[in-house]
Amino acid sequence: MALLTIRIEKIGLKDAGQCIDPYITVSVKDINGIDLTPVQDTPTASRKEDTYVHFNVEIEIQKHIEKITKGAAIFFEFKHYKPKKRFTSTKCFAFMEMDEIKPGQIVIELYKKPTDFKRKKLQLLTKKPLYLHLHQTLHKD
Repeated sequence: MALLTIRIEKIGLKDAGQCIDPYITVSVKDINGIDLTPVQDTPTASRKEDTYVHFNVEIEIQKHIEKITKGAAIFFEFKHYKPKKRFTSTKCFAFMEMDEIKPGQIVIELYKKPTDFKRKKLQLLTKKPLYLHLHQTLHKD
């Protein structure tokens, strides 16, 4: 059995420097959008630089990957605070399907909100090459 640790390295956004208290919510959902593991939030980003928000934070998926149902995906929702509206908003999201789990670097595309856990109506966030940069580590039990 294997557990997956994902290091969220950085996310590319055209207005990265303007995001206030950005963080990422990580969840594992089945094909119907039902949570398969507890939802986790990262701490707020460590720094912002040019078009990147840097996290360098590890999230451990709370279930053996062999026990995650077929068709499930790991979602990453990028959230930030909007002072004018006084609430935290989801800016965009990305997801990784189970066949993308393998040790090493992975770069995944960003999609427009609202988060589509069923993955039916996906729209890329921009035409620019902006991505979520991750590093995966598998741990055998």
